[in-house]
Amino acid sequence: MLDTGISSQQWTPDLCKTCPVPEILLANACPTMELKGMVHRPFPFTSRRVQVKAYCTKTLREVSEPHIGCGECHPLPDIFTTEQK
Repeated sequence: MLDTGISSQQWTPDLCKTCPVPEILLANACPTMELKGMVHRPFPFTSRRVQVKAYCTKTLREVSEPHIGCGECHPLPDIFTTEQK
């Protein structure tokens, strides 16, 4: 689910070509992750971009890396963790 939120910049179709949402959804289609997009211009005279923040409705916390998720529903296999056993 993508909520466009409140933004100071107006959305226009040209933003679709650099929007990160399709890539995030291909990498992580977790049904408990909500995406909130906002159109912003990081610096004057730069191109406008869609900035996306993710929130997990299961753990009730912000997701720092939407491509991976919060780790609750889909934990990484042991081979990818840094913990020593």
